[in-house]
Amino acid sequence: MLEFSPEVANTVIKTASYIAAGTALIAGVGPGIGMGFAAGKATSAVRRQPQARGPIITTMLLGQVISGSTGIYSLVIAIVLIFGT
Repeated sequence: MLEFSPEVANTVIKTASYIAAGTALIAGVGPGIGMGFAAGKATSAVRRQPQARGPIITTMLLGQVISGSTGIYSLVIAIVLIFGT
C-alpha cells in the first residue's frame, strides 16, 4: 500500500476538488442555452400574438427561474468544493 506525506495528500485532494468544481460548472451551460432558447421562443410567440404578451412572458419567466436553479446549484457545489477543503 502506498503512503503519502500529508503535503502530497493535501495537494491531491485540492487538485481533485478543482477538477470536480470545473466539471460542476459545466452544468451551468445547459440552463444558459435553455434560457436563451425559451426567450427566443417567447419573443416569437409575442410577435405572433401581441395581445397574449402578459401570460407568455409570465410563463417564460417562471420556466427560466426553474431551469436557472440548476445552474445556481452547480455554482454552489463548485464553491463548496473549492473553499470547503
